[in-house]
Amino acid sequence: MRTTTTGRVTLLATGGTIASRMDAAVGATVASDAGSSVLEAAGGGGPAVEVIDLMQKGSYLLTFDDMVTVCRAIGAALASSDTLGVVVTHGTDTMEETAYLADLLHADPRPVVFTGAQRAADSSDPDGPGNLRAALAVAASPEARNRGALIVFAGQVFTAAGTRKTETAALHAFGNPDLGSIGTVAEDGVVSLDAVESRPEALEVPPSASTVRVDIVACHPGADATLFTAARAAGAGGVVLEATGLGNANADLCDATREAVRDGVVVVTSTRVHAGPVRAVYGAGGGRTLEDAGALPSGLLRPSQARTLLHTLLALGTRPEVIAEQVRLRGLTPTER
Repeated sequence: MRTTTTGRVTLLATGGTIASRMDAAVGATVASDAGSSVLEAAGGGGPAVEVIDLMQKGSYLLTFDDMVTVCRAIGAALASSDTLGVVVTHGTDTMEETAYLADLLHADPRPVVFTGAQRAADSSDPDGPGNLRAALAVAASPEARNRGALIVFAGQVFTAAGTRKTETAALHAFGNPDLGSIGTVAEDGVVSLDAVESRPEALEVPPSASTVRVDIVACHPGADATLFTAARAAGAGGVVLEATGLGNANADLCDATREAVRDGVVVVTSTRVHAGPVRAVYGAGGGRTLEDAGALPSGLLRPSQARTLLHTLLALGTRPEVIAEQVRLRGLTPTER
């Protein structure tokens, strides 16, 4: 049900399709609207809002430092006791990474809500205004407290962990194949959410300008270790294998993993499959061989978020045994923790 609240929601604008329009000079759609314009398009009637423009970028242009900048701005906004919650307008391409980083770092009970759009602001029927109204309602809702970072899109509410973009163009752009949504936002702003689940303890904010490199290497029929070796040569301190099935590769990649782990590189095994856990079952180059070689199975985390977690832990200078425990813990469902 709708609850009357006092205070304000802070809107952190970063660009994305929700702030994009056709630029005749370049012949393509680019992020151009300020946060005030994005808010104005959503109309009134919601909570009081303070707008802060952080950047104007398509999220496909973001770096890890940009993501940390967003998380630092979230922390700064929550330093005020008048802040009910924070909404981040963000491009959909890498929203799953930035929202997950925010979730990893978020220790405050107040909600942090990410949203965006699939249709540009100058389209004939933009979806951004409705998404923003819903996100503002969630950010101001007492029901949304103690849930970490959330993604609100097309009337659905998702925890950041496990959620990813599942459609390139459809309005229902996000899904959490293993955990599902945790609730909905009605058109009138009424927020309905499931019971609060336990969350792992928040991590520290990693330093800016980190020199850590973490690459994703895809497995496919006939894949050799060329790209894995190139990642190491480029200075990767961590590698995420986008493996097949339950988390399987082949003998070449298992040998490369064994050598990398021996040299201090952290290797995490995820999967290209839509849903289900990564498990060490198969030998002869499969997931059991990878785990025996020192790779860490990512559980339910898919490559994008496994990489975000690994990058964060390495940037914090985390010891290998603690990295292994964090990957295990955060790859589990709430009921398994």
